[in-house]
Amino acid sequence: MTKTLSQQEVQQFRSEGYLLPKRAINEAEAADCLRQLEAYEAQLGHEAQNHVRFKFHLVFNWALNIARNDAILDAVEDLIGPDILLFAGSIWTKDAQDPRFVAWHQDSAYFELAPTEEITAWVAITDSRPDNGCLRLLPKSHLGDDMSHIERKGDDNLLVFGQRIQGIDDNLGVDAELSPGEFSLHHERTAHSSRPNMSNRRRVGLSLFYIPTSVRSTSVRRSALLVRGEDRYGNWDPDPLPRYDLDPVTFNHMKKCLGTYVHA
Repeated sequence: MTKTLSQQEVQQFRSEGYLLPKRAINEAEAADCLRQLEAYEAQLGHEAQNHVRFKFHLVFNWALNIARNDAILDAVEDLIGPDILLFAGSIWTKDAQDPRFVAWHQDSAYFELAPTEEITAWVAITDSRPDNGCLRLLPKSHLGDDMSHIERKGDDNLLVFGQRIQGIDDNLGVDAELSPGEFSLHHERTAHSSRPNMSNRRRVGLSLFYIPTSVRSTSVRRSALLVRGEDRYGNWDPDPLPRYDLDPVTFNHMKKCLGTYVHA
């Protein structure tokens, strides 16, 4: 018996490679998260995603609270079982009238995980719509093997190495429209992208990468955070928990981990 997803929703995820929308937090809570994020960015003088990458939840407690949100974990548990690790989490921001985009790609081509059972929860901190560059998903693209990617830097692609899949018909993509506090789920092999923000609103989202504890890293030994159940496998070193926002222990840990996630 599932905890929160209907059998139809489980089948939707299995057949299409994604599921949406589901609610994690209310809009007032999402607005408070945005306020905290933007207060930090005001101190930095630039976007947080330029300074904190790939383990964002270890730096800010509001992001950690979302990462351990029961509504998200219940849905993830219905898909991968009760023993869950969070191995990464990233903040994604696009400003109003922002030309930056995310090219079509599959996370499985870069995450170096086996077996490929990772599920991403993409949590909307602001509204996420077609006009402000929402996440887009390619139905059924998770059913085959990893697609061929090329790496090309130098344009406005937000992916670090400029990775992209060539030849995808963009019109086949599905817009993952979300209101603040809602989330979508997609399989790591589901190709996804996002277009530039053509609106006068900022678009902010938090992506959280969950795996069953049985999954292992196929590259170097890495670390992850146990967010539900038990870890009976020991494939991952434990991440430290932040005592407070910008805890130097977890911040330095995040920085050290960047080298083990070179394709993040």
